[in-house]
Amino acid sequence: MIWSFVKIALFLLIVAGLTMGAAALSDSGEAIRIVALGQEFNFGALQAVILLLIVVAVLWVVFKVVGFLVAFLRFVTGDETAISRYFDRNRERKGYQALAEGMLAIASGEARLAMSKAAKAERYLRRPDLTNLLTAQAAEMNGDQRRAETVYRRMLSDPRTRFVGIRGLLTQKLTDGDTDTALKLAQKAFALNPKHPDVQNTLFRLQTESGDWKGARDVLLAKMRQGEIPKDVHKRRDAVLALQEARVVLDKDSSLEAREAAIAANKSSPDLIPAAAMAAKAYADQGNTKAATRVLLKAWEAQPHPDLASVYAALEPSESASERLARFEKLLSLRPDHEETKLLRAELSIAAEDFPAARRALGTLAETHPTTRTLTLMAAIERGEGADEAVVRGWLTRAVTAPRGKQWCCDKCQNIQAEWAPVCDNCGGFDTLSWREPTSGGVPLPNGAEMLPLIVGAGKPKPEAAFDITPPDAEDAAEKGEK
Repeated sequence: MIWSFVKIALFLLIVAGLTMGAAALSDSGEAIRIVALGQEFNFGALQAVILLLIVVAVLWVVFKVVGFLVAFLRFVTGDETAISRYFDRNRERKGYQALAEGMLAIASGEARLAMSKAAKAERYLRRPDLTNLLTAQAAEMNGDQRRAETVYRRMLSDPRTRFVGIRGLLTQKLTDGDTDTALKLAQKAFALNPKHPDVQNTLFRLQTESGDWKGARDVLLAKMRQGEIPKDVHKRRDAVLALQEARVVLDKDSSLEAREAAIAANKSSPDLIPAAAMAAKAYADQGNTKAATRVLLKAWEAQPHPDLASVYAALEPSESASERLARFEKLLSLRPDHEETKLLRAELSIAAEDFPAARRALGTLAETHPTTRTLTLMAAIERGEGADEAVVRGWLTRAVTAPRGKQWCCDKCQNIQAEWAPVCDNCGGFDTLSWREPTSGGVPLPNGAEMLPLIVGAGKPKPEAAFDITPPDAEDAAEKGEK
């Protein structure tokens, strides 16, 4: 409001000044005499000023007409750009105005208006590098995917718009579910602009979903070099990709390459359990038991896991149960208070038929943290100590409905998987599986109730009935419990 008042005041001052000036000139007695072609003209001061303004206006019109005539003459003599420039200024103004209105229409969600303004801008400007993107976006908003694809393909021929055209086609293919074509387009977009974060993420996701682990490692390295991810995160994820590379190579029966890849993955991230287990197996296949033991001990110290214990036991498959228990002391002493250590010690003691030691190893786990595995071990201990069949079946009945304990769970969607994988089977998240207890109950998975000596084999054969502790079905357990 203040600015409006100031503008009105200025306008009034200018009008008053002009009025006073005109009055002063009118009251002035001085005159201007002009003699031309034998004629004499006398003008007052005010008349002279008005005449001067008229002369200036006439001269401006004359110059414009002369400019147009010169442009027309140059056009007639062959210079096509002179007259076209003269008339194209208005076309450009209308074109840029339509372009701006089309962009505003897209931002406001008006599909039909955006299409109309895009066509108008294209007609006036004739600048496809400016109008193609507007036309394609307006077509997509209007649901005309075929027209949008046609425009995106036209953009591929211009180096200035090639990247935008590829990204547009990439988005369309992802929407249509054509991941094979989308992967090829993402690779082309990454080659044109390797620093684009969205292209990096899209290409990385498509590569991990399709199993292109080597390509995913290259993209991950580019992200680290550009500061998109920290070095420690890159190190961990690169180890995950290297491990999956090793698995693929192992599936192709190229054991040498698989061993080298597994060892490299373990060196990159020693706390990655699957990498440690596979690297230990690779060292064992080479006959380097010492290196395999070192890898397993380091991984167990970071996070105890049944897979590590299985590989550690398999290093000496022919040893007796007591010899195995003695050899495992080196592993068990690293994390003596960890739950997995207690469970493992109990399993080994059961295999050695030292049931009191197994009970001491479990401690109060059956009461404080009852899981299928813990309760199954308690059933084995009771049977080994000669308890009644009803007591044993009571533990097994509880084991059927107890939580399964730690499993491979996705931190993103809480999906439970039987085996570790770099990509979640449910949500496609990369490196989201962690060894923990699920937030809700899950199906029975490996390393739940099975006993380690039965998995890797014991040195001395035991009576079959002594270790037949597989939990019965829930219905059988309930029926026999009632009897």
